[in-house]
Amino acid sequence: MIRLMITDDHAIMREGLKQLFALAADVRVVAEAENGSMLLEQLRVSDIDLLLLDMSMPGICGDDLVARIRFHYPQLPILVLSMHNEVQIAQRAFRSGASGYLTKDRDPETLLAAIRRVAAGGRYIDVGLAEQMAFAASGLGPHSQHDGLTDRELQVMRQLAQGLSVSRIAAELAISHKTVSTHKARLMEKMGFTSTADIVRYAIKHGGL
Repeated sequence: MIRLMITDDHAIMREGLKQLFALAADVRVVAEAENGSMLLEQLRVSDIDLLLLDMSMPGICGDDLVARIRFHYPQLPILVLSMHNEVQIAQRAFRSGASGYLTKDRDPETLLAAIRRVAAGGRYIDVGLAEQMAFAASGLGPHSQHDGLTDRELQVMRQLAQGLSVSRIAAELAISHKTVSTHKARLMEKMGFTSTADIVRYAIKHGGL
């Protein structure tokens, strides 16, 4: 039996997944969380075999959250279930410690197959993304401008695109206001942006990053 924890900020998504897994004889949902802080609290008291994780949630999220989980629970398999189908986002998730990455538009059978493989100690990557990665590695695939950003710069860029202030981002990431401002200045220089509006427009064009 695979003991599973679902983390997603949308209640409808969590309920839908629980109904799906109730039909699988070898998967049981034993915990759930709606944000990163709740997830970290649940992990302290829950005994699970696999974490099914949404990358885009309020508060602690994305690569930073994956890295924190991996640091504290190095043996816990993490399968990312995301709305984002961009190669660089999947790559960052894997670099942060994810064991698998699947997009939310896949069918239930594919999700269950991914869960079983990752829970057994394997790795899984969405077929469409794997193809894009293969092309990118061969130099044939498209390269996004934001590939040159550091993980933290990209994280700050995402939060700025969501409308968060520098002070709010500093509080969310537990870093200083000055550090956030430095990351903002560097990413804007690298991207050639002149205003926060440029960040928002670019994020919309690239699926929220």
